[in-house]
Amino acid sequence: MREFNSIEELESLVGEEVAVSDWVTVDQERINRFADATGDHQWIHVDPARAAEGPFGTTVAHGFLTLSLLPLLTAQAIVVHNTKMGVNYGLNKVRFPAPVPVDSRLRGRFRLVQIDRLEPLMGVPGAQVVWEVTIEREGSAKPVCVAQSVSRRYG
Repeated sequence: MREFNSIEELESLVGEEVAVSDWVTVDQERINRFADATGDHQWIHVDPARAAEGPFGTTVAHGFLTLSLLPLLTAQAIVVHNTKMGVNYGLNKVRFPAPVPVDSRLRGRFRLVQIDRLEPLMGVPGAQVVWEVTIEREGSAKPVCVAQSVSRRYG
């Protein structure tokens, strides 16, 4: 985990890989819970017998499940102290270049793309931070997700 005392400390790192998260396992239980939460019960995700005959030979995680791991991976990789609040502002670009077979281990690599100062919110200074997050699967040369994640920090 990489810790920073302020947004100002981050500013000198624009363009650099700043942190790497821990590994997270995507097991069938996690896939099934995501299917239940989203209503996406496509067989390639939740039917191991049918998926064994499919193109990947096993069930695979939903792309949006992989993307939904961003808050967890970020929390494992980066802490910015002396800020009062951080909020998800959105995404600029998302791609899923490779599948996530069940029981894969994933981690996020965080490259700082941009920091812009914001008008104060209720008198509290803020900054918009853009991260390029590359989610990689253990044992695979190709990433499973590449996304630009935009957040706002106040404090």
